[in-house]
Amino acid sequence: MKITLSENQIPKRWFNIVPYLPRPLEPPIDPQTGEPVSPEKLLAIFPEPIVEQEVSQEEWVDIPEEVLKVYSLWRPTPLHRAKNLEEFLQTPAKIFYKNESLSPPGSHKPNTSVAQAYYNRISGVKRLTTETGAGQWGSSLSFATQFFGLECEVFMVRVSYNQKPFRRILMETWGGKVVPSPSPLTQSGRKFYEENPEHPGSLGIAISEAIERAVTTPDTKYSLGSVLNHVLLHQTIIGLESKAQMEMAGYYPDYIIGAVGGGSNFAGLAFPFLKDKLTGEKPELQVIAVEPKACPTLTEGEYRYDYGDTVGLTPLIKMYTLGHDFVPPPIHAGGLRYHGDAPLVCLLYHEGYISAVAYKQREVFEAALIFARTEGIVPAPESAHAVKKAIDLALECKKRGEEKVILFNLSGHGYFDLKAYETYMRGELPDT
Repeated sequence: MKITLSENQIPKRWFNIVPYLPRPLEPPIDPQTGEPVSPEKLLAIFPEPIVEQEVSQEEWVDIPEEVLKVYSLWRPTPLHRAKNLEEFLQTPAKIFYKNESLSPPGSHKPNTSVAQAYYNRISGVKRLTTETGAGQWGSSLSFATQFFGLECEVFMVRVSYNQKPFRRILMETWGGKVVPSPSPLTQSGRKFYEENPEHPGSLGIAISEAIERAVTTPDTKYSLGSVLNHVLLHQTIIGLESKAQMEMAGYYPDYIIGAVGGGSNFAGLAFPFLKDKLTGEKPELQVIAVEPKACPTLTEGEYRYDYGDTVGLTPLIKMYTLGHDFVPPPIHAGGLRYHGDAPLVCLLYHEGYISAVAYKQREVFEAALIFARTEGIVPAPESAHAVKKAIDLALECKKRGEEKVILFNLSGHGYFDLKAYETYMRGELPDT
């Protein structure tokens, strides 16, 4: 039912998929010059060690001891065999999930927030700014900065700020200053705020506000919870542990599934396994990204250069995008409401190494209830997208009589999202 590793089996290095890409990743572009962005411009936003990791071509990157010490508060996380769910579905498939909900903030996000807080601290930074959608990233960065003596300011997408007050309280408990976005505090947010003080906001707008604060405030840098290469690098600790645990269980997955907003939890689980597909060792492996129909970046977006934020403060990056000015409906999976995706994920999708599917809100919550009532864990709305696809695949295996192995990432719990569950159970959840 549960496969565990000992504390001394926490991976000591992160895995970088860049050396195994089918073709080189296209560089971010400086919109002012039309040329690849210079390291100097990146250093205005990020500390030097993070910039080095962003462009690293090395397969393995050592995890600092100070980071491992904080990781050991909750890592390694268990791998579960979802036998109760299998029995409920009456499927011959074997369903496994990596339980990233056990971190103090309740999600996978501290895998990178702790690393980023450490690298900023050793670089002399005193304050970090960031954005958050559902609040999982903001909670994680507020948590991480406490271990390294940094201040933390979080611009939280307004619809989530209103929907998820306990996430805000959690951030404040860990010392974070939380601002609903768009806000009147920045030039980037003021325009939207003055047009509509109750503007629902978007991750793109919140990113603009956080970056503006970082570049205009002394001793301050910006911290991002998804999308960029260094974030995905830090998250590969999920997949590295999972690979060891699947081997202990005696199985190798036929399917790997993760919810995708920016791509970090998906890549964190999938990339160490995708190496086997890219090298030809496991050519039949199927890796599936799951996104909301309300924000269908991979399934309906265009593969082109676009800004990572709404106002246009970031470099242009090559990704699947719905347009940087896209404002998605206020669905409860706030962490998936982003107009683009990680360039690494987008390249692998474009080259056919991964696939994608999109679901509407109600069917996602239906799957979430099934999982909660069989496995006992209430999944975050974001994670429930992966649950939905796992259930669909298990039912397909039932029809075909196939004993396939399914692995998905339970990227976070939903105990701060119970209002969304109540709305669904009352039949009041929009089918967005």
